[in-house]
Amino acid sequence: MVPAPRVGQNVHICTGGEGDLMAAAQLERVELPELDLVRRWRFDELLRARYDIADAADVALRTEIDLHLATSLLERGCPSRTAARILL
Repeated sequence: MVPAPRVGQNVHICTGGEGDLMAAAQLERVELPELDLVRRWRFDELLRARYDIADAADVALRTEIDLHLATSLLERGCPSRTAARILL
């Protein structure tokens, strides 16, 4: 049995038969809800750090952006819009 990949892990899928395609579809259903939870948590943390709603949404969706850096910009007095522009 092959272990399930972690979120963000690259997965190479062979399309040698119908079983492979079904495994790919099942994998997508498993990963998406977890990624949505991560994005929602990031959004909540950015709001807590005092980002404007639109800026928080933009930054939260980009999971490659370091959340600590994002919050520290506001802690140092950077306005929400300026911080989002720096990060994006």
